[in-house]
Amino acid sequence: MLKIGVFGVGHLGKIHLLCIRELADVYELVGFYDPNDEVAAKVANEFQIPRFETTESLIQAVDVADIVAPTPVHYALAALAIGHDTHVFIEKPLTHTLTEAEQLILLHKKHNVHVQIGHVERFNPAFLAVQEVALKPMFVEAHRLAMFNPRGTDVSVILDLMIHDLDIVLSLVPHEVVQVHASGVAVVSDTPDIANARVEFANGCVANFTASRISMKNLRKVRLFQKDAYISMDFLDKKTDIIRLYDAENNNTPKKDNLMTLDTNTGKKYLELQQAKTEPVNAIQMELQTFADCIHRNETPKVSLQEGYRAMDLAYRILEEIGDF
Repeated sequence: MLKIGVFGVGHLGKIHLLCIRELADVYELVGFYDPNDEVAAKVANEFQIPRFETTESLIQAVDVADIVAPTPVHYALAALAIGHDTHVFIEKPLTHTLTEAEQLILLHKKHNVHVQIGHVERFNPAFLAVQEVALKPMFVEAHRLAMFNPRGTDVSVILDLMIHDLDIVLSLVPHEVVQVHASGVAVVSDTPDIANARVEFANGCVANFTASRISMKNLRKVRLFQKDAYISMDFLDKKTDIIRLYDAENNNTPKKDNLMTLDTNTGKKYLELQQAKTEPVNAIQMELQTFADCIHRNETPKVSLQEGYRAMDLAYRILEEIGDF
Protein backbone atom coordinates (compact mmCIF):
# COMPACT_ATOMS: atom_id res chain seq x y z
CA MET A 1 0.00 0.00 0.00
CA LEU A 2 1.27 3.46 -0.92
CA LYS A 3 1.37 6.22 1.66
CA ILE A 4 -0.03 9.42 0.16
CA GLY A 5 -0.29 13.04 1.26
CA VAL A 6 -2.39 15.80 -0.30
CA PHE A 7 -0.93 19.26 -0.85
CA GLY A 8 -3.71 21.83 -1.09
CA VAL A 9 -7.20 21.09 0.23
CA GLY A 10 -9.35 23.66 -1.48
CA HIS A 11 -12.35 22.64 -3.58
CA LEU A 12 -10.46 20.17 -5.78
CA GLY A 13 -8.18 19.02 -2.97
CA LYS A 14 -11.18 17.88 -0.93
CA ILE A 15 -12.43 15.89 -3.92
CA HIS A 16 -9.03 14.18 -4.04
CA LEU A 17 -9.31 13.37 -0.34
CA LEU A 18 -12.70 11.74 -0.90
CA CYS A 19 -11.39 9.73 -3.86
CA ILE A 20 -8.34 8.56 -1.92
CA ARG A 21 -10.63 7.37 0.86
CA GLU A 22 -12.47 5.25 -1.71
CA LEU A 23 -9.11 3.74 -2.68
CA ALA A 24 -8.31 2.51 0.83
CA ASP A 25 -6.95 -0.76 -0.54
CA VAL A 26 -4.47 1.19 -2.70
CA TYR A 27 -3.48 4.25 -0.67
CA GLU A 28 -2.94 5.01 2.99
CA LEU A 29 -3.95 8.65 3.50
CA VAL A 30 -1.27 10.00 5.84
CA GLY A 31 -2.39 13.62 6.00
CA PHE A 32 -2.39 16.93 4.19
CA TYR A 33 -0.66 20.29 3.98
CA ASP A 34 -2.38 23.63 3.43
CA PRO A 35 -1.10 27.06 4.49
CA ASN A 36 -4.61 28.40 5.16
CA ASP A 37 -5.33 27.88 8.87
CA GLU A 38 -9.09 28.23 8.55
CA VAL A 39 -9.38 25.80 5.64
CA ALA A 40 -6.96 23.37 7.27
CA ALA A 41 -8.90 23.32 10.54
CA LYS A 42 -12.16 22.51 8.76
CA VAL A 43 -10.59 19.74 6.67
CA ALA A 44 -8.78 18.19 9.65
CA ASN A 45 -12.07 18.07 11.54
CA GLU A 46 -14.19 16.87 8.60
CA PHE A 47 -11.83 14.12 7.44
CA GLN A 48 -10.26 13.33 10.80
CA ILE A 49 -6.75 13.35 9.34
CA PRO A 50 -3.68 15.24 10.53
CA ARG A 51 -2.53 18.53 9.11
CA PHE A 52 1.23 18.70 8.60
CA GLU A 53 2.82 22.02 9.48
CA THR A 54 5.42 21.97 6.70
CA THR A 55 5.66 20.59 3.18
CA GLU A 56 8.94 18.90 4.06
CA SER A 57 7.49 16.94 6.96
CA LEU A 58 4.62 15.59 4.85
CA ILE A 59 6.88 14.66 1.92
CA GLN A 60 9.18 12.75 4.27
CA ALA A 61 6.18 10.80 5.57
CA VAL A 62 4.75 9.60 2.24
CA ASP A 63 5.50 7.60 -0.91
CA VAL A 64 3.26 9.77 -3.10
CA ALA A 65 2.75 13.53 -3.10
CA ASP A 66 -0.65 14.54 -4.51
CA ILE A 67 -0.26 18.19 -5.53
CA VAL A 68 -3.61 19.97 -5.79
CA ALA A 69 -2.32 23.37 -4.70
CA PRO A 70 -2.56 26.56 -6.84
CA THR A 71 -0.51 26.42 -10.04
CA PRO A 72 2.13 29.00 -8.97
CA VAL A 73 3.43 26.61 -6.28
CA HIS A 74 3.37 23.41 -8.35
CA TYR A 75 7.05 23.58 -9.24
CA ALA A 76 8.35 24.15 -5.70
CA LEU A 77 6.28 21.29 -4.29
CA ALA A 78 7.02 18.86 -7.13
CA ALA A 79 10.76 19.65 -7.11
CA LEU A 80 10.89 19.10 -3.36
CA ALA A 81 9.06 15.77 -3.65
CA ILE A 82 11.12 14.48 -6.58
CA GLY A 83 14.30 15.51 -4.78
CA HIS A 84 13.20 13.26 -1.90
CA ASP A 85 12.55 10.37 -4.34
CA THR A 86 8.81 10.67 -3.80
CA HIS A 87 6.34 9.85 -6.57
CA VAL A 88 4.27 12.85 -7.67
CA PHE A 89 0.78 13.39 -8.99
CA ILE A 90 0.35 17.01 -10.18
CA GLU A 91 -2.94 18.60 -11.15
CA LYS A 92 -2.86 20.39 -14.50
CA PRO A 93 -1.29 22.60 -15.62
CA LEU A 94 2.08 21.04 -14.86
CA THR A 95 3.75 24.25 -13.62
CA HIS A 96 3.27 28.01 -13.73
CA THR A 97 5.91 28.62 -16.41
CA LEU A 98 7.58 26.66 -19.19
CA THR A 99 10.98 27.24 -17.59
CA GLU A 100 9.76 25.57 -14.40
CA ALA A 101 8.41 22.63 -16.43
CA GLU A 102 11.75 22.22 -18.22
CA GLN A 103 13.63 22.30 -14.91
CA LEU A 104 11.26 19.70 -13.50
CA ILE A 105 11.94 17.39 -16.45
CA LEU A 106 15.70 17.73 -15.91
CA LEU A 107 15.30 17.00 -12.19
CA HIS A 108 13.06 14.01 -12.91
CA LYS A 109 15.79 12.42 -15.06
CA LYS A 110 18.02 12.24 -11.98
CA HIS A 111 15.49 10.41 -9.81
CA ASN A 112 13.76 7.07 -10.22
CA VAL A 113 10.23 8.22 -9.48
CA HIS A 114 6.94 8.36 -11.40
CA VAL A 115 5.17 11.63 -12.20
CA GLN A 116 1.64 11.83 -13.55
CA ILE A 117 -0.19 14.98 -14.67
CA GLY A 118 -3.86 15.38 -13.78
CA HIS A 119 -5.38 15.79 -17.23
CA VAL A 120 -8.59 14.26 -15.98
CA GLU A 121 -10.42 14.32 -19.33
CA ARG A 122 -8.25 11.39 -20.43
CA PHE A 123 -10.42 9.39 -18.01
CA ASN A 124 -13.75 10.82 -19.13
CA PRO A 125 -16.13 8.06 -20.32
CA ALA A 126 -16.58 9.93 -23.63
CA PHE A 127 -12.85 9.63 -24.34
CA LEU A 128 -12.46 6.14 -22.89
CA ALA A 129 -15.20 4.97 -25.27
CA VAL A 130 -13.04 5.62 -28.35
CA GLN A 131 -9.84 3.95 -27.16
CA GLU A 132 -10.43 0.98 -29.46
CA VAL A 133 -11.51 3.13 -32.42
CA ALA A 134 -8.97 3.80 -35.17
CA LEU A 135 -8.67 7.57 -34.91
CA LYS A 136 -6.73 9.55 -37.52
CA PRO A 137 -8.40 12.97 -37.40
CA MET A 138 -7.57 15.51 -40.07
CA PHE A 139 -9.83 18.27 -38.76
CA VAL A 140 -10.80 18.93 -35.14
CA GLU A 141 -13.24 21.34 -33.50
CA ALA A 142 -12.94 21.72 -29.71
CA HIS A 143 -15.22 23.92 -27.61
CA ARG A 144 -14.89 24.32 -23.86
CA LEU A 145 -17.18 26.98 -22.41
CA ALA A 146 -17.88 27.65 -18.75
CA MET A 147 -19.84 30.12 -16.69
CA PHE A 148 -17.63 32.47 -14.71
CA ASN A 149 -16.08 31.21 -11.48
CA PRO A 150 -13.34 33.19 -9.72
CA ARG A 151 -11.61 29.91 -8.89
CA GLY A 152 -8.95 29.22 -11.51
CA THR A 153 -8.39 32.81 -12.62
CA ASP A 154 -4.81 32.69 -11.32
CA VAL A 155 -4.00 31.48 -14.86
CA SER A 156 -5.36 32.32 -18.33
CA VAL A 157 -8.32 30.48 -19.85
CA ILE A 158 -5.80 28.70 -22.08
CA LEU A 159 -4.02 27.15 -19.09
CA ASP A 160 -7.23 26.76 -17.09
CA LEU A 161 -9.68 25.28 -19.63
CA MET A 162 -8.29 25.00 -23.16
CA ILE A 163 -5.33 22.92 -21.98
CA HIS A 164 -7.70 19.97 -21.41
CA ASP A 165 -8.52 19.87 -25.12
CA LEU A 166 -4.94 20.60 -26.14
CA ASP A 167 -3.89 17.48 -24.25
CA ILE A 168 -6.69 15.37 -25.76
CA VAL A 169 -5.85 16.41 -29.33
CA LEU A 170 -2.10 16.05 -28.82
CA SER A 171 -2.70 12.49 -27.61
CA LEU A 172 -4.62 11.76 -30.83
CA VAL A 173 -2.35 13.54 -33.31
CA PRO A 174 1.25 12.36 -32.73
CA HIS A 175 2.78 14.89 -35.10
CA GLU A 176 4.72 18.12 -34.71
CA VAL A 177 2.83 21.39 -34.44
CA VAL A 178 3.99 23.57 -37.34
CA GLN A 179 1.74 26.63 -37.10
CA VAL A 180 -0.33 28.41 -34.46
CA HIS A 181 -2.75 31.32 -34.93
CA ALA A 182 -4.67 32.67 -31.94
CA SER A 183 -6.64 35.55 -30.51
CA GLY A 184 -8.01 36.22 -27.05
CA VAL A 185 -9.50 38.87 -24.79
CA ALA A 186 -9.17 39.59 -21.07
CA VAL A 187 -12.65 40.57 -19.92
CA VAL A 188 -12.86 40.14 -16.16
CA SER A 189 -9.31 39.14 -15.22
CA ASP A 190 -5.76 40.15 -16.14
CA THR A 191 -5.28 37.30 -18.62
CA PRO A 192 -7.43 36.00 -21.52
CA ASP A 193 -10.89 34.87 -20.43
CA ILE A 194 -11.97 33.88 -23.92
CA ALA A 195 -9.67 32.61 -26.66
CA ASN A 196 -9.59 30.86 -30.00
CA ALA A 197 -6.65 29.05 -31.56
CA ARG A 198 -6.01 27.35 -34.89
CA VAL A 199 -3.27 24.72 -34.68
CA GLU A 200 -1.76 23.06 -37.75
CA PHE A 201 0.17 19.78 -37.56
CA ALA A 202 2.91 18.43 -39.80
CA ASN A 203 0.63 15.70 -41.19
CA GLY A 204 -1.90 18.30 -42.39
CA CYS A 205 -4.35 17.98 -39.51
CA VAL A 206 -5.93 21.28 -38.43
CA ALA A 207 -7.47 21.79 -34.98
CA ASN A 208 -9.60 24.74 -33.89
CA PHE A 209 -9.86 25.37 -30.15
CA THR A 210 -12.29 27.72 -28.42
CA ALA A 211 -12.31 28.25 -24.67
CA SER A 212 -14.29 30.70 -22.53
CA ARG A 213 -14.90 31.11 -18.82
CA ILE A 214 -17.46 33.91 -19.26
CA SER A 215 -20.19 32.02 -21.11
CA MET A 216 -23.89 31.74 -20.36
CA LYS A 217 -23.78 27.96 -20.50
CA ASN A 218 -21.35 25.08 -20.04
CA LEU A 219 -20.14 23.16 -23.07
CA ARG A 220 -17.30 20.63 -23.45
CA LYS A 221 -17.19 19.00 -26.88
CA VAL A 222 -14.50 17.73 -29.22
CA ARG A 223 -15.47 16.81 -32.77
CA LEU A 224 -13.14 14.74 -34.96
CA PHE A 225 -13.37 14.53 -38.74
CA GLN A 226 -11.43 11.91 -40.67
CA LYS A 227 -11.79 9.93 -43.88
CA ASP A 228 -15.18 8.19 -43.85
CA ALA A 229 -15.93 9.00 -40.20
CA TYR A 230 -17.10 11.74 -37.82
CA ILE A 231 -16.70 11.35 -34.05
CA SER A 232 -18.36 13.68 -31.52
CA MET A 233 -17.22 13.44 -27.90
CA ASP A 234 -19.35 15.25 -25.31
CA PHE A 235 -17.22 15.50 -22.17
CA LEU A 236 -20.02 17.17 -20.22
CA ASP A 237 -22.74 14.60 -20.92
CA LYS A 238 -20.11 11.82 -21.12
CA LYS A 239 -21.27 10.33 -24.39
CA THR A 240 -19.76 9.75 -27.82
CA ASP A 241 -21.42 9.49 -31.23
CA ILE A 242 -19.67 7.87 -34.19
CA ILE A 243 -20.88 8.32 -37.76
CA ARG A 244 -19.25 6.11 -40.38
CA LEU A 245 -19.52 6.26 -44.16
CA TYR A 246 -19.38 3.08 -46.26
CA ASP A 247 -19.31 2.49 -49.99
CA ALA A 248 -22.29 0.56 -51.32
CA GLU A 249 -20.06 -2.03 -52.93
CA ASN A 250 -17.69 -2.38 -49.98
CA ASN A 251 -17.63 -5.86 -48.47
CA ASN A 252 -16.86 -4.27 -45.10
CA THR A 253 -20.23 -2.50 -44.99
CA PRO A 254 -22.08 -3.81 -41.92
CA LYS A 255 -25.27 -5.74 -42.48
CA LYS A 256 -27.55 -3.65 -40.30
CA ASP A 257 -31.05 -2.24 -40.58
CA ASN A 258 -30.09 1.16 -39.20
CA LEU A 259 -27.96 2.22 -42.18
CA MET A 260 -29.00 5.38 -43.99
CA THR A 261 -28.63 5.60 -47.75
CA LEU A 262 -26.77 8.59 -49.15
CA ASP A 263 -26.59 9.37 -52.86
CA THR A 264 -23.36 11.15 -53.80
CA ASN A 265 -21.73 12.20 -57.09
CA THR A 266 -19.45 9.16 -56.76
CA GLY A 267 -22.26 6.70 -56.18
CA LYS A 268 -24.43 5.36 -53.38
CA LYS A 269 -23.01 5.25 -49.84
CA TYR A 270 -24.29 4.17 -46.46
CA LEU A 271 -24.21 6.06 -43.16
CA GLU A 272 -24.08 4.30 -39.82
CA LEU A 273 -24.81 6.24 -36.64
CA GLN A 274 -23.50 4.54 -33.52
CA GLN A 275 -23.48 5.73 -29.93
CA ALA A 276 -20.32 4.33 -28.39
CA LYS A 277 -20.76 2.33 -25.22
CA THR A 278 -19.73 4.31 -22.17
CA GLU A 279 -19.32 3.19 -18.59
CA PRO A 280 -19.85 5.59 -15.65
CA VAL A 281 -16.60 6.20 -13.78
CA ASN A 282 -15.20 8.58 -11.20
CA ALA A 283 -12.50 10.10 -13.41
CA ILE A 284 -10.36 11.51 -10.58
CA GLN A 285 -10.54 8.27 -8.65
CA MET A 286 -9.64 6.36 -11.80
CA GLU A 287 -6.58 8.50 -12.57
CA LEU A 288 -5.34 8.08 -8.99
CA GLN A 289 -5.90 4.33 -9.24
CA THR A 290 -3.98 4.06 -12.52
CA PHE A 291 -1.14 6.11 -11.03
CA ALA A 292 -0.80 3.58 -8.22
CA ASP A 293 -0.86 0.78 -10.80
CA CYS A 294 1.93 2.35 -12.84
CA ILE A 295 4.07 2.75 -9.70
CA HIS A 296 3.62 -0.91 -8.73
CA ARG A 297 4.27 -2.13 -12.29
CA ASN A 298 7.04 0.41 -12.94
CA GLU A 299 5.25 1.61 -16.08
CA THR A 300 4.95 5.03 -17.71
CA PRO A 301 1.96 6.95 -16.27
CA LYS A 302 -1.14 7.39 -18.40
CA VAL A 303 -0.36 11.12 -18.67
CA SER A 304 3.39 11.45 -18.37
CA LEU A 305 5.51 14.42 -17.38
CA GLN A 306 6.55 14.82 -21.02
CA GLU A 307 2.91 14.84 -22.18
CA GLY A 308 2.07 17.44 -19.56
CA TYR A 309 4.95 19.53 -20.86
CA ARG A 310 3.83 19.16 -24.49
CA ALA A 311 0.36 20.47 -23.63
CA MET A 312 1.89 23.36 -21.68
CA ASP A 313 4.29 24.18 -24.51
CA LEU A 314 1.40 24.44 -26.98
CA ALA A 315 -0.61 26.51 -24.48
CA TYR A 316 2.26 28.99 -24.21
CA ARG A 317 2.66 29.14 -27.99
CA ILE A 318 -1.00 30.15 -28.11
CA LEU A 319 -0.48 32.76 -25.37
CA GLU A 320 2.54 34.13 -27.21
CA GLU A 321 0.50 34.41 -30.41
CA ILE A 322 -2.20 36.33 -28.52
CA GLY A 323 0.47 38.63 -27.05
CA ASP A 324 0.51 41.21 -24.26
CA PHE A 325 0.09 38.58 -21.51
